[in-house]
Amino acid sequence: MSTGSGADSAPAPATHDTEARTDSRKPSMFSSLKVRNYRLFFTGQVVSNTGTWMQRIAQDWLVLSLTGSATAVGITTALQFLPMLLFGLYGGVLVDRLPKRKLLFFTQSAMGLTGAALGVLTLSGHVQVWHVYLTAFLLGLVTVVDNPARQTFVSEMVGKDQLANAVSLNSANFQSARLVGPAVAGVLITAVGSGWAFLLNGFSFIAPLVGLALMRTAELYKVERAPRGKGQLKEGLKYVAGRPELIWPIVLVGFIGTFGFNFPIWLTAFVDDVFGGDAGTYGLLNTLMAAGSLAGALLAARRATSRLRLLVAAALGFGLLEVVASFAPSFWLFAALLVPLGMLGLTVNVTANSSVQMATDPIMRGRVMALFMMVFTGGTPVGAPLVGWITDTYGARIGFAAGGLIAALAAATVGLILARVGGLRLKVGMHHGHPQVRFVPRERLATAA
Repeated sequence: MSTGSGADSAPAPATHDTEARTDSRKPSMFSSLKVRNYRLFFTGQVVSNTGTWMQRIAQDWLVLSLTGSATAVGITTALQFLPMLLFGLYGGVLVDRLPKRKLLFFTQSAMGLTGAALGVLTLSGHVQVWHVYLTAFLLGLVTVVDNPARQTFVSEMVGKDQLANAVSLNSANFQSARLVGPAVAGVLITAVGSGWAFLLNGFSFIAPLVGLALMRTAELYKVERAPRGKGQLKEGLKYVAGRPELIWPIVLVGFIGTFGFNFPIWLTAFVDDVFGGDAGTYGLLNTLMAAGSLAGALLAARRATSRLRLLVAAALGFGLLEVVASFAPSFWLFAALLVPLGMLGLTVNVTANSSVQMATDPIMRGRVMALFMMVFTGGTPVGAPLVGWITDTYGARIGFAAGGLIAALAAATVGLILARVGGLRLKVGMHHGHPQVRFVPRERLATAA
């Protein structure tokens, strides 16, 4: 493991002041990949993310095959995210206290072992649905620490100037793997069964471990770690509660994550009940959605800043498009709508993530991002079984439409609250002969009056 000496010697370590500097130049789409440590991290994540998506598809299809129930798929998803809901904030406290690179060595190894264990159970013919439930829950426990550690470690690799670009590229990385993983999983499931997808996912975590080992630690941006002490969890919550630019984006992604991102339930139900497809069809739908998500991530990488109005607009469009897609009369129209749906969903995720990180003091970032991930994914144990029940009881179309409607209403409500906090008011009028609806400062309305 390199320690930054000899051939790997580097300039003096970056300081907290270095991170505070800003660069007015607009970043190129791949500017953060010029940083060697981030390139290593990015490359390792490409491999492990591909394995992760293979396992997600194989896991959903295995549960559906074992039980024939969309509710069971929802329970699996809920168990995977339940630990984040229960322990997510404590994970953030640990991340703020401990060296993130060492934490990632532990978490990435543990995640690889869970995939390998499920692969062995499936290939041996002994797998039962409770095995999948248990593996999903254990994976969720590891994610409690892994998620905020990975999110906040990005700033230590690239600094504040490149943070928004790196967050966007992380999402592009994840969505690129989502293009490959479902397709490979569909082929493997059809040809040799789910077990090989699980086993290959386990081995895929070797790549990020090698990347972490090869990093030059002297080139990491130093961030002050929180000392061990009482009241740090409460301190993090109080910090977020006093900042509208943090609390309301987190509330919004909580609603979106809980009710709008239950695609494993909806897509399996549409494939099985509405369109009569198979695992290959399910993989195709995930791939199309990933293509839109990848396009959204690459567009986000070109933006120098993350604006809350873009977050609200994307969330509103995302929810409304889910409602439209739910009533698509044909398979190919439904499949085509998944592309812009993926683009809008990714825009919500990236914009919220980068805006919250950039508005947070580095010493608090672990706790804030743990809260962010807790509400974004931790709401799934509530939303997934509920959405699964609605889908089983009233059909895939009603279940999908219900999730989209809740997401759209949440976006509209949060948008109005942020406008009020920011001293804006809604103005309806004509512009060049066309009706126009926009937010303007209240002072401008008063002057016009």
